[in-house]
Amino acid sequence: MKKFNFSCTPKLYFGEGAFDKVKNIIKDYGDKILVITGGTSFEKSFYHKRLLSDLEKNNIIYYLEKVKNEPSPLIIDEISEKYRKENISVVISVGGGSVMDAGKAVSAMLTKNDSVKEYLEGIGKKKHDGDKVPFIAVPTTSGTGSEATKNAVISEVGDRGFKKSLRHDNFVPDCAVVDPRLTASCPKMVTAASGMDAFSQLIEAYLSTDASPMTDALALSGLEHIKDGLIEAYKNKENLDARGKVAYASYLSGVVLANAGLGTVHGFASPIGGYFDIPHGVVCGTLIGELIRINIKNLSSDPNKDGIYLEKYANVGRIFSGKNNLERKAACEALVDEVNRLIEVMEIPRLGDYGIKEEDLDKIIEKTGNKNNPVELKKEELREMLLNRL
Repeated sequence: MKKFNFSCTPKLYFGEGAFDKVKNIIKDYGDKILVITGGTSFEKSFYHKRLLSDLEKNNIIYYLEKVKNEPSPLIIDEISEKYRKENISVVISVGGGSVMDAGKAVSAMLTKNDSVKEYLEGIGKKKHDGDKVPFIAVPTTSGTGSEATKNAVISEVGDRGFKKSLRHDNFVPDCAVVDPRLTASCPKMVTAASGMDAFSQLIEAYLSTDASPMTDALALSGLEHIKDGLIEAYKNKENLDARGKVAYASYLSGVVLANAGLGTVHGFASPIGGYFDIPHGVVCGTLIGELIRINIKNLSSDPNKDGIYLEKYANVGRIFSGKNNLERKAACEALVDEVNRLIEVMEIPRLGDYGIKEEDLDKIIEKTGNKNNPVELKKEELREMLLNRL
């Protein structure tokens, strides 16, 4: 049996009503907290008022910060500097993946005196020792799985832009509170793009060359729940059963990506997100069908390739088609069709909708990683994928 390592996961509170436990969870950490939220949707909600009321009733001192976009080094540095001397007991993020990444990074940088940029993979020269302020993650979208991962994605957009991770095993949230009620206010496109991000993470981790029997089992469970819940959650935002299934899948996507890694779609997401102002979930959602198609084509045409990867794609095809008896070739074809149907039904945008042009492709491809993908893709194949989704 294959040897593998498995990182820790957060203490998890899952299900409708889980958010009601936050006030008691916070008390276990101390009486001075930093609350980081996103835009205005949570701020306008009943849950925001409820949280602040509960904190006040329990004599907990709290500070509020907003992160409206994907966190940059400047944002993280400013928040960290502002609260470094306040003896914060715990940081809690309530929001989407960017908000959770921001909170995760701030919790790590409150213990340091320099810029987060110094510790980013591929950018800085320092290695973080993992010392941090406790961190609680409360997702209001279902997609990134940041509530279960050990990295925070930090980015700068522009000609010299980047999207890099602050990473340490200790950065896994101490606690994750996943309540599907909090996702009901998501706009349809956020539900769609976030859900496709979760799907991409699950299938890339399942097909990863670093996958293990443990991550395989979790990824398949997540994929089954995406299949059962995503379209219904997209069509009917009030369906909490469907939203719960997608929230569960999103959490598992974070667990498996932290332990098996990801593939070429997320290799694309880093440079595309650095160069262009485009939602991460849109990049993943618009490209994942192309990656599946081209991987299956390569695996099918080379008799020397390990058949286990084709069989894995076939397993997912059987799940999404609902036809358990399909032969491998038919199941792989069904998977491509079903993923393209998801993209079409949920109207996932194309790259060109965000200003990406054919002349931009070379610089994207130059910085695209192919780590953990079951196929070593050539530059012309990467270009084909991008061109087909311009």
